[in-house]
Amino acid sequence: MSTKAVELPLQSFLGAPKKVEILDTILRDGSQMEGMSLSVDDKLKVAEQLDHLGVTYIEGGWPGANPKDDDFFTRASKELRLKTSKLVAFGSTRKPNGKVSNDPTLARLCGVGTETVCIVAKSWDYHVTEALRTSLKEARSMAAESVEFLVGNGLKVLFDAEHFFDGYRANREFALSVIKAAMDNGADTLVLCDTNGGTLPHEISRIVKEVIEALGKGAKIGIHAHNDGGVAVANALAAVQAGALHVQGCVNGYGERTGNANLASLIPNLSLKMGITTIPLNRMERLTPVARHIGEIVNRTMDPQQPYVGISAFTHKAGLHTSAIARRKDSYEHISPDLVGNGTRFVVSELSGKSTIELKAKELGIDLASDELSVALDHLKELEHAGYHFETADGSLVLLLREATGWKQDFFRVESFEVRTELGSVISSETMSRWPSGVATEAVIKVHVGDERIVEVAEGNGPVNALDGALRKALGRHYPSLAQLHLTDYRVRVVDTSKGTGAITRVLIDSTDGDESWSTIGVSENIIEASWYALTDSIVYGLLVQNKKGRIPKRKGSK
Repeated sequence: MSTKAVELPLQSFLGAPKKVEILDTILRDGSQMEGMSLSVDDKLKVAEQLDHLGVTYIEGGWPGANPKDDDFFTRASKELRLKTSKLVAFGSTRKPNGKVSNDPTLARLCGVGTETVCIVAKSWDYHVTEALRTSLKEARSMAAESVEFLVGNGLKVLFDAEHFFDGYRANREFALSVIKAAMDNGADTLVLCDTNGGTLPHEISRIVKEVIEALGKGAKIGIHAHNDGGVAVANALAAVQAGALHVQGCVNGYGERTGNANLASLIPNLSLKMGITTIPLNRMERLTPVARHIGEIVNRTMDPQQPYVGISAFTHKAGLHTSAIARRKDSYEHISPDLVGNGTRFVVSELSGKSTIELKAKELGIDLASDELSVALDHLKELEHAGYHFETADGSLVLLLREATGWKQDFFRVESFEVRTELGSVISSETMSRWPSGVATEAVIKVHVGDERIVEVAEGNGPVNALDGALRKALGRHYPSLAQLHLTDYRVRVVDTSKGTGAITRVLIDSTDGDESWSTIGVSENIIEASWYALTDSIVYGLLVQNKKGRIPKRKGSK
């Protein structure tokens, strides 16, 4: 990799620590994301992945808050075999005007079986008087007594000062007094929380420095940043540069509202750019596979443009970029992708030059001569102008590049196809509205396989389904391995919305044979024709894959 991409001037980070702890809170704060619901099995699997990555702490949930979290901690004690990370139980201080000796939350934290706990306390006077409806003095006592009780029971305490930055701006003396009370009573780490996510990096840096100065160098400060202002990662970096030794967030940035600081960006920024130890350096290459695996477990589609770990993070499209990167990879990549377990990709479009096509062809295992490159590039630009979009359709791109060499698929030849749809309807006497009562769709396909002319008819729940069924029936006895090919997704995009229903449509079809997946594309003003192009490309590409695997008997005269 390029030394220019990683060796940054260390003097830029004077004052920053050599090492910081990483706490991932997916299983608690992250799971509060809208639409996310994790089973206990999911939580155990995520914890295993985080341990595999090597974070310092895994915040597992709030014992007693719900049966799921209780079940998780019970099962975790028997089933989790953490080798690197430590499990943390989350809770709160004692209740206002209560006693630590009989507080149920503190009792559960002492009995849950973790060596480390994290408790949250109010540090904004506004929340103390308006939400807790108690005095500032009582809020300090709640923090002090709760920490003292937990430490007295042999636990390490992480102290989350909720709304700290808002509280510090509103009443500096009170906010400082709360975290000082926690520190004086044995809290290991004082975590300053930007709970509303509205603080900016320069404010974070200034306040963290002032807090360290006020409490003394013995204070261990942490940062918990939310992303409401879009700067959670920047805020965490600013806090560390100012002296924070502990960082909280979530891999992939999950969390309530706009999420928490994204550890998939924070960890490499801290370690690869600032030279600060976070996870074991030999595990940095696990970052991308772990981030994607967690995305699958929690059933959230990964943002392809997510820094470092997204599928597009090191993807190149413009001809100028790919031409340069073919000579020197570091010319358009800020780090070597393999450092974080990712890889370089090339996609092609009307912006592509010959170098892009050549690189992509080699990536796909196709050798193109110089004149063939020109043919492929001209054809691609013509099709992209018509509405095609090959960067998302590698299957169709393979066929286009092969055709530039003079190749013609000889699996089958289409003579014609026809689709008929009959729509019935009934009138509701109550609403006088029209509702479909049934749609019958039938497709007739005439194809040639070798010297044989085949006519087949199939019904379906729509035109594409009917066409797919008829084509498979026609080809099935010659290519029985087609039964292993399945359509997994079908997407339609209107290319020019100004033309309304007369607009050009782009159809993308995703397919798989169980081992390999591919995407194909079709474009037309007629959605059925666009679908047909994408469908036949999918079948042809699938047959190529099957042929490569030796699953198609060679016919006389076939190539």
